[in-house]
Amino acid sequence: MRAFVIAVVLAATLAVGAAAAVQRETAPETTAATFPRGTATIATGKRTIPLRIEIARTAEQRQQGLMNRRSLPANAGMVFQYPSPTRGGFWMKNTLIPLDIAFYDGTGRVLRTMRMQPCTADPCTIYDPGVAYRAALEVNAGSFRRWGVKRGARIVVKPAR
Repeated sequence: MRAFVIAVVLAATLAVGAAAAVQRETAPETTAATFPRGTATIATGKRTIPLRIEIARTAEQRQQGLMNRRSLPANAGMVFQYPSPTRGGFWMKNTLIPLDIAFYDGTGRVLRTMRMQPCTADPCTIYDPGVAYRAALEVNAGSFRRWGVKRGARIVVKPAR
């Protein structure tokens, strides 16, 4: 009887361990808690929009972005910063919410805005602004239109202290 109890306990322990391993493999590697936070202000000329942001500075953070998120609060977003001007596009692989993106230069001047749609299976659309940019801001789709954010608007980012 004792051997049977030990076998049952061992089998249960292995099952729990295997389930935890599967959860680790399928869960996003990066969560919101791993991104530095701050604020961004968008000045359109007619109004100023304050945002709470997360900042993606490293290649790993930029790759993760807003993947696997089911929602993004209003007046919130994610800023993708690069150490020098860069070219190339963004994609929405495993991003579950539609987003607006503003590509901007080193002075914060918006160069181009685009609307991006979720993508869960390859091939995913590449959203390329066609210009060199220093950073990009992603917010909920439709926000830029509501706020009047267009080319020439200014974005100022302040990391939390």
